[in-house]
Amino acid sequence: QNGPPQYRSSTIFEDASPDVVRDFFWDDDFRISNTWDDMLLEHETLEECAKTGTMVVRWVRKFPFFCSDREYVIGRRIWASGKTYYCVTKSVPRPSVPRSSKPRRVDLYYSSWCIRPVESRNGDGAMTACEVLLFHHEDMGIPWSIAKLGVQQGMWGCVKRIEPGLRAYQTARAAGVPISKCAAMAHANTKFVADELTASENNTEAGSTSNNAQAEKPKHWTGNLPKVFVIGSVVALACTFDKGLLTKALVFGTARRFAGPGRR
Repeated sequence: QNGPPQYRSSTIFEDASPDVVRDFFWDDDFRISNTWDDMLLEHETLEECAKTGTMVVRWVRKFPFFCSDREYVIGRRIWASGKTYYCVTKSVPRPSVPRSSKPRRVDLYYSSWCIRPVESRNGDGAMTACEVLLFHHEDMGIPWSIAKLGVQQGMWGCVKRIEPGLRAYQTARAAGVPISKCAAMAHANTKFVADELTASENNTEAGSTSNNAQAEKPKHWTGNLPKVFVIGSVVALACTFDKGLLTKALVFGTARRFAGPGRR
C-alpha cells in the first residue's frame, strides 16, 4: 500500500523453449533492432562477470511527451534449476555514472521473470510451451494514480508485443544469426537444485511443528504483509550485487511457493 504499483502477468508461448525465451529477454541489441520493446532508446554494459553472468547495464527509456525520458542503472543475474530460469533485474547504485536532469534517473526499479516449461495447450501432453511470470515494479517519479492508469492502458500492449518479437527472434536463431554478447551472458547463470531446496523447506517446517506445545507467541508484524509484497521484496533483494547475496533457499523457496509447479 505504501509503494509504487506492481504489475504481474503470466504469459504462455507455444512452441518456445525456456532457453530461447531467456536469451530473448536478455538481448538488449535485439530489443532495439526489432523494436518489440519500443521504449528502449539506448543501452550500454557498464560491468559484467563472465563466471556468474552478472551484469550492470545502463538503459534510457522513452516516456510520453509530458514526461522526460528515464535513465536506469540496472543489475541483473540469472539463476537456473533445470530448465526453469529466475531472471532478476533491479536498480543498483553507481555513483560513477553521473546524474543529469534529462533523462531522469529511476532509483527504485525491478523487473524480473520466472521462465519455465509447461504443457502445451494443444492437448497432446507435450511440454513444448513456455510460461513467463513477470513481476514489474518501479517508481517513475510521477503520481501513483497516473502511473496506475498508464500501466492499465499501456502495459498489456507492451506484453502483447513480446509475441511477434519472440517469433522473429526464433526465426533469426534458426537461420543461424549469431547471438549478441548480452544474450551470450544469459548462458552464464547460477545453477541450483530445486528438490534440495524443497527438502530443506520440509525439514524446517517439520522442525517447527515440535514446538506446538509451547504457548503461541504474538505474530511478528510481517505476518500481516500481503504475499505479493513479500515476494517482491525477496526478488528485489535477491540481486544485491555486492558480495552478500541472500541464501538461495530464501529466494527460490519463496518464489516456488508463490509460483507453484508448472502444468504437467
